Amino acid sequence: MSLQLLKLGTLALKTLSKSVASRLKRQAAYAPKFRQFIVSIAQANHRITTRMQRRIYRAILIFEVQRSSRSEAKKEEARREELEAMKKRNEDLATQVELLRHKLEEVEQLAKRQGLAGIFKLKHANMEGENLAKPS
Repeated sequence: MSLQLLKLGTLALKTLSKSVASRLKRQAAYAPKFRQFIVSIAQANHRITTRMQRRIYRAILIFEVQRSSRSEAKKEEARREELEAMKKRNEDLATQVELLRHKLEEVEQLAKRQGLAGIFKLKHANMEGENLAKPS
């Protein structure tokens, strides 16, 4: 908000100074000492304006860099959280696979006890699935 007011004030000052400058130019044409005085004032005004603009632009640059770094930090944190969620999901899936393997082994043992191992061929089917998953 203050930056906008500063810009508005600078714009108003420039607008007013143009009309004053044109009037002074007409008067300076008649008096060389007055003209030199006006030139020195104009040069001082230019130096002051340039310094102010440089300082303002530095402050704006610092603000922009800080804003950008905060934005990048938020993005990095979101990426980290997403990676952690993916790792957790992977661990959960690995746990579920291991649990299913144990259950399959129990079913195979139960089938063996019941005399059904030859009918289902569970062990053989399990081995084929693992062989297909692992390229030679």
